[in-house]
Amino acid sequence: MPRNEVNQRKLSARKRHELDVRIGFLEGVTRRDPRFTEALQLLGDSYSERGRHADSLRVDRRLVRREPRNPNAYYNLACSHSLNGSAERAAVALERAISLGYRDFKQLIHDPDLSALRKHSRFRRILQQIQAIRVKIT
Repeated sequence: MPRNEVNQRKLSARKRHELDVRIGFLEGVTRRDPRFTEALQLLGDSYSERGRHADSLRVDRRLVRREPRNPNAYYNLACSHSLNGSAERAAVALERAISLGYRDFKQLIHDPDLSALRKHSRFRRILQQIQAIRVKIT
């Protein structure tokens, strides 16, 4: 069973309702002010938490266009691609996040949103890239 289906079963009816209300509010805010980046980030996170991964991917693409030098935006894009079954695109986005300065490697290694990417052959190269950075840091 796909991970997002399992997560949706784990969400209580109350939590699903709260997320739907939050999503509705944030959709309205971002329609009224498309430049409100923080609201757009919260909307993408809420879509993902609700299991609406295609919508989250759409938002993350907008955020990357808006902030092309933001490593967190690329990290979130990698997560969205992974959750949508596109490990190759997730790898490209994650490599870009790292090249822009993303350094929360513990999160990257354990993030369940990246589980599809971890099965991809390119993930080993990403791990090597991380090891090279860690050597430079220490």
